[in-house]
Amino acid sequence: MMKRTIWILLDDRNGSVSQAKGVENALDQNLFDIVEKKISYNKLAGLPNFLRGRTLLGLDKKSRDLFGGKMPDIVLSSSRRTVPVARYIKKMSQEKAKLVQLMHPGLAGMEEFSLIFVPEHDKGKKSGENVEYIVGCAHQITEKTLEAAHEKWEKEFSDLKKPLTAVIVGGAIKNRAFSEENAANLGLLLKKFHDKVGGTFLLTTSRRTGEQAQRVLLEKIKDIPCYEYLWGNKGENPYMGYLSEADNIVVTGDSVSMCSEAVGTGKNVYIFEGKDWLTPKHHRFVESLYNKGFAVSFDGEIKSFAKSGKIFNPAADIAKKISLID
Repeated sequence: MMKRTIWILLDDRNGSVSQAKGVENALDQNLFDIVEKKISYNKLAGLPNFLRGRTLLGLDKKSRDLFGGKMPDIVLSSSRRTVPVARYIKKMSQEKAKLVQLMHPGLAGMEEFSLIFVPEHDKGKKSGENVEYIVGCAHQITEKTLEAAHEKWEKEFSDLKKPLTAVIVGGAIKNRAFSEENAANLGLLLKKFHDKVGGTFLLTTSRRTGEQAQRVLLEKIKDIPCYEYLWGNKGENPYMGYLSEADNIVVTGDSVSMCSEAVGTGKNVYIFEGKDWLTPKHHRFVESLYNKGFAVSFDGEIKSFAKSGKIFNPAADIAKKISLID
């Protein structure tokens, strides 16, 4: 069987890049020649997609030069900003290239995509026969990536008192700050949890956490053994090591990517929702994880986990469906 060429569009947004990389890693290399197209934007990228149309408007010159020559068989687009680029490639291929989109592309050109994978919590947006709904989002967490992280980070954490609980903290979303009240409440719940399980926390914070909220959180857990990698710290980020070595994971519900990666480990995952913080969409998302048994709400108590035996790996399912495109 002749291999088909698939172009993977990668931009400057870590969340969408992680999703695309997850699908890329799950693709069968016996079926596809995989080519990454790393694109950068100029100031026109902020224009609405209906104005950018099927053009490379919004890309810098170096990025525009990536899209000449022989066109691919399939294009994987992973954010709304990459949609016009995917549509341009389809136009230049004389409509032969098949387009696949991760996350809702918006209304402009939606019918040009062969497959669109939309999170269940976005079901309120326009649908169609080319739309398939998934729980959460694609991610790069697999048995292989966890094994690699274990080999790299096991020694670093070997002297820490067990069990290890990863604490992954996000922050502000859509003009909703991660308040000091929520930071304090998270700290109190973590202290309550530690009183029951003991061990050491593996803590990391985000650019979105905010300095004051971070300070409040750290004050609440200052007496608990804690390995910290805070936003702005130098050195290699141990995030993958946290996921591979933790016995439990506590993650804030503000990030679909962080929560999806956490449950992708198969570990016991607790999600902190906070007060007057998450959007209705975020609440729908975390409820979908609860309903399918992938995670539970974090209230400081130890919970029992009824594992379904299923691995949370949307990327593998998406890659399989891409391979079936005619």
